[in-house]
Amino acid sequence: MPFDPARAAEYPAVIGCDEVGRGALCGPVVVAAVWFDPVALPPDLLAALDDSKRVPEPVRARLAPLIRAHGRVAVAAGSRALIDRINIRAATLDAMARAVARLGLDAPVLVDGRDALPGLPGLPGRAVVGGDRLVPQIAAASIVAKVFRDDLMRRLAERHPGYGWERNVGYGTAIHRVGLTKLGRSPHHRLSFTRGFGPA
Repeated sequence: MPFDPARAAEYPAVIGCDEVGRGALCGPVVVAAVWFDPVALPPDLLAALDDSKRVPEPVRARLAPLIRAHGRVAVAAGSRALIDRINIRAATLDAMARAVARLGLDAPVLVDGRDALPGLPGLPGRAVVGGDRLVPQIAAASIVAKVFRDDLMRRLAERHPGYGWERNVGYGTAIHRVGLTKLGRSPHHRLSFTRGFGPA
């Protein structure tokens, strides 16, 4: 439990921003921006927040709507085409800037990782390495983004069977790579990530 409800007043009311899907072979990179005042958050919800990778899938599915109900949330995505055109880092930062802008809030922005957001006039921002274990809004953003993207990839799996997206949500597992070898690339595969697997 990285966030102690008894220390809620010590966590600032900031915008937290995190991405999911940066290393996947297909699909968009999805970013969530989340704002809340930790003091006003239900203690059980604050205590449950963590890096989405550490939260079991059924718990993530339960937490995401609670985060939306008790905070301000915006989601943006960098498409496969955008990733191939401007690269994954630039597409991620672009989606982060759009998600933060959609909140329409005058608050500091804390971003998980090493890349602070450029080009947000009037909004001080900084990168926080390991932020999803240090900043509750970043942890909340990681959960919202993960649930959003996983749901999207599972829906795409119904239209594009054979790659195992219903389980690997687009990451480069053995099943996914076997599917690429047998079927070639789908329209959702990032060309810059899957060179050598043939045309879509």
